[in-house]
Amino acid sequence: MSGPPKPTSPHPLKLVVGLGNPGLGYALTRHNVGFRIVERLAQACSIEIDEQRFGGRFRRGFVAGAEARRVEIGILQPATFMNRSGGAVQAAVRDLGIRDCERDLLVVFDDVDLPFGQLRVRAFGGAGGHRGLADVLEGLGELGVEEVPRLRFGVGRSESGGDTANYVLEPFSAVEESQLPERLSLAAEALLVALGEGIPAAMNRFNRAPEDTRERDADA
Repeated sequence: MSGPPKPTSPHPLKLVVGLGNPGLGYALTRHNVGFRIVERLAQACSIEIDEQRFGGRFRRGFVAGAEARRVEIGILQPATFMNRSGGAVQAAVRDLGIRDCERDLLVVFDDVDLPFGQLRVRAFGGAGGHRGLADVLEGLGELGVEEVPRLRFGVGRSESGGDTANYVLEPFSAVEESQLPERLSLAAEALLVALGEGIPAAMNRFNRAPEDTRERDADA
């Protein structure tokens, strides 16, 4: 089975995909935090995600990389529902010529197994029960891709022990929403480090509680 075409540039575009559900009714739900994180990344890079492409919203731009090098990125928000995200990601990987998904792809999504606001950057792993990521992995599997780097953003679990599927489709609490701007900015910063310096650098700096990350930055 043949994979995506080889890139013609020695520094190929890196694709960042935020997962979520389309429509205003889902915009502020926990399940859509992946959308909100890549939108914060776009703001930091002065990118307007306004191009209709790959079955979603897309735009190219640049971030600062190591040794004063600019890194070209693409930001994608699939317009399909969460558990059908794989088709858009597969189309983008094919058409953009992304050959090495383990290096040049980042998927961003919510995770109920992490406390609210906690980040986890990983270079590989399974879907962990996340249907959006599962569909992405299934779609990319048709291209021979087995692993994809990801940034997970903790949304916690329902304190009442209610159904997880309903819980993630609810808005954040008022307290959580008040804390989100800072947490989203931290997540966008983690993406910038992952894109510009590499996954290990982002893991080392951001795979900790948000409070620990701030204390470490203050001591640096």
